[in-house]
Amino acid sequence: MSETPTYALLRDRALISVTGEDWRSFLQGQLTQDVDTLAVGELRFGALLSPQGRLLFDLFILGRDDGCWLDVAVERREALIDRLSMYRLRAKVGIVAQPGHVVALWHTGRAEPGFAPDPRLPAFGLRGYGDVEPPGVRADATAWTAHRLALGIPDTSDYGDDATYPIEANFDLLNGIDFRKGCFVGQETTSRMKRRGVIKSRMLPITFDGPPPAFGAEVLNGDLRAGQALSGIPGRALALLRLDRVGDGAALTVDGRPVRVERPAWTEDQPG
Repeated sequence: MSETPTYALLRDRALISVTGEDWRSFLQGQLTQDVDTLAVGELRFGALLSPQGRLLFDLFILGRDDGCWLDVAVERREALIDRLSMYRLRAKVGIVAQPGHVVALWHTGRAEPGFAPDPRLPAFGLRGYGDVEPPGVRADATAWTAHRLALGIPDTSDYGDDATYPIEANFDLLNGIDFRKGCFVGQETTSRMKRRGVIKSRMLPITFDGPPPAFGAEVLNGDLRAGQALSGIPGRALALLRLDRVGDGAALTVDGRPVRVERPAWTEDQPG
């Protein structure tokens, strides 16, 4: 039996409009994602990093006729506008807050007007912008979180503030970094981690009985720290885990409760 298309208004996301004749070259030098080849209506996933290569802002880039829209965390929108404006210098670029909604639509294989495929994973569904009318059943943020965690995909709440490398958050596996493009802020550290293939930690799903552990709760392998819990719902959460301490057969606990690591299929046969 096919599942009913389901949508949710993502009130934790907001939009920024980037326009002007230099918008492509300006963003190309800042973001982890290629924008030179971004087509109108196409959606790409990426980030703005610190010069040291840590995540500052996760974002989606939607191609528009006159530039692009950036889909960002609502509480981080003004900070991102300030950061981009600081880098702007003499570039002919306009960077302003853009009114409009962000809508997630999943359990559908159809194209819908005003929506674009989520570039991270086909099973994630579609994202819509502005005044769109999605089909299906309206759900709340809890249902969207459950869908995200079922796929094992981190979100803004999991990254922390300048604490996480994008590869730890699986940006390299979720089409969030273009390693073939030219330079971008934080590129040297990011490329070195990928090139060497020595990735010590990744965000992966954990399962357990009962309510989710508190954000930041220690994941232990015996007496050894193996990571920390991140966002979660009853029975399932994400955790930032040390890969050398969570291998097959590892007896992991959080707050004295046993937990199990479930590695999603989309991470298989990948470094780290």
